[in-house]
Amino acid sequence: MSKVLAIETSCDETAVAIVEDRRVLSNVVSSQIEIHRPYGGVVPEMASRQHVEMVNWAIAQALQQAGLGWAAIDGIAATCTPGLVGALLVGLTAGKTLAMLHQKPFLGVHHLEGHLYASYLSEPDLQPPFLCLLVSGGHTSLIAVRGCGEYETLGQTRDDAAGEAFDKVARLLGLGYPGGPEIDRLAKVGNGRSFPLPEGQVSLPGGGYHRYDSSFSGLKTAVLRLTQKLEQTGEPLPVPDLAASFQEAVARALTRRAIACALDYGLPAIAVGGGVAANSGLRQMLQAAAAEHQLRVMFPPLKFCTDNAAMIACAAADHLNHGHVSPLTLGAQSRMPISAVMDLYA
Repeated sequence: MSKVLAIETSCDETAVAIVEDRRVLSNVVSSQIEIHRPYGGVVPEMASRQHVEMVNWAIAQALQQAGLGWAAIDGIAATCTPGLVGALLVGLTAGKTLAMLHQKPFLGVHHLEGHLYASYLSEPDLQPPFLCLLVSGGHTSLIAVRGCGEYETLGQTRDDAAGEAFDKVARLLGLGYPGGPEIDRLAKVGNGRSFPLPEGQVSLPGGGYHRYDSSFSGLKTAVLRLTQKLEQTGEPLPVPDLAASFQEAVARALTRRAIACALDYGLPAIAVGGGVAANSGLRQMLQAAAAEHQLRVMFPPLKFCTDNAAMIACAAADHLNHGHVSPLTLGAQSRMPISAVMDLYA
């Protein structure tokens, strides 16, 4: 069993956690939402500066919550890819410095692998193989999980990620940032069948559609044209109905692809990760569809859907148990396919 302290600074949360294999001992998250809200999105330089201010405090808090000293820590991890390079460098530098200072193994962790491991925190009996539906602000992917570090991407978005589409549509509807929670809140009082919206299928060269890939830019454009048309009537926009119709289209697209992929590849379970995993419409639709096909579906608790260090520590603990350690020369990368995750370890 391994106790790992992990640092997550890939975007706009400064997070530190300590996890013993799949058991969370502490989980500290300092969100920057209020700092970036006036700009309608994350400002990279501001995010990096805030990480510098908060990372030492978050490390101290994580150790205090767990009631542990450095002698009890078996390894130190930090997110190193993908993400905002300046932000990643803050956590990566802190992690490597602590590893050298306390003579602990260091592990650089792929952020998407962290989202995949979020399901392990609430479902400690979960074992591969299974399908991961990863839906966040920057990524929408269907990933076959076959073991620690063994991943195959079976489907992905060709343009906007699901979370990105939520933010853009929220802006069209005059809602706040981040858009996902606002749309979800309004969708609960709206009618999701008020306005038929396209799923965004991806065409194949020889005709037909890609079974697992997604596209959300067309859906976003459809909402734009619909709002423009409705505004011409001079009546107030039916924002709850628009939000519900958009959310239903996204949930339908994700559910259809995830179910088809799991059945086609014989994967008995679907683990959902990423910020959009918190969406109530997706949770309801996917759970209902999975039950029809006798598939197990798992959503992490809401606190593990958005960026957090507990999922990073859980992934690192599994790698450490397998003898995987990263070199201290490891750098930050803005992009890296999850299939190349083993390149992070010596």
